Amino acid sequence: MPLVFLPDLRLNARLDGPPDGPALVLIHALGLDHQIWQPLIQALPRHRILSFDLRGHGASDCPPPPYKMGSLIQDTERLMDHFGLQDSVVIGLSLGGLIAQGLAVKRLDLVRGLVLSNTAARIGTAAQWQQRIDLVREGGMAALHDATMERWLGRNWRQNPALPGLSARFLATRPEGWIGAASAIAGTDFYETTATLRLPTLVIAGGHDGATPADLIRETADLIPGHQFSLMRDAGHIPVAEQPEAYVTVIQDFLNRIGHV
Repeated sequence: MPLVFLPDLRLNARLDGPPDGPALVLIHALGLDHQIWQPLIQALPRHRILSFDLRGHGASDCPPPPYKMGSLIQDTERLMDHFGLQDSVVIGLSLGGLIAQGLAVKRLDLVRGLVLSNTAARIGTAAQWQQRIDLVREGGMAALHDATMERWLGRNWRQNPALPGLSARFLATRPEGWIGAASAIAGTDFYETTATLRLPTLVIAGGHDGATPADLIRETADLIPGHQFSLMRDAGHIPVAEQPEAYVTVIQDFLNRIGHV
């Protein structure tokens, strides 16, 4: 995968699909990387798909923390401009969903539709995030591993087939990158700005999601008139890893409905 050299950092970015395909931009969750999207990329070969590692994640540069949400939004915006992507459907998972909301408000010229997956206009409280940041500072990613996997996958997380892959990616995340992005989440409240959005939007929730419970996600969905809501009852916080086929079907149906095919 090529590194894209921006003025202040390098981002690991991948572009799949034909140059004339309808554009998709995939933004991963905190503590993961672009590879989480492989099931979706493989299922949509006719789309032009940008996936990348957020700053501090995967093979992208890891500036010192904290990060601002505005910087994460700008990173995505600059990658889209770099590759000439317009009229895109932006699919954001958890932290990626916050970035997608902010990008749609800032650059509506780039975004024609949104998929907000397992995310909300505000995720957690500043105090909760500070507690987690302190744990990672003291004990690295392993100190937060079990609690995170339980939030992501539910009470029976140890038996979940998706655990090995998610666990490996989480533990491979650099603590400084995780802390930087967690700081961005802690300082973000998009309720007022997301309520101004008027564009085709699919909102996905997981029945076993302890990080962004379905009620919280529905509250955010209700800010956007005409949204489509999908509850995946047997999935948790990372449905693309837990139920890839069902997840792909939900997204394909939305893309077909809005004519982004």
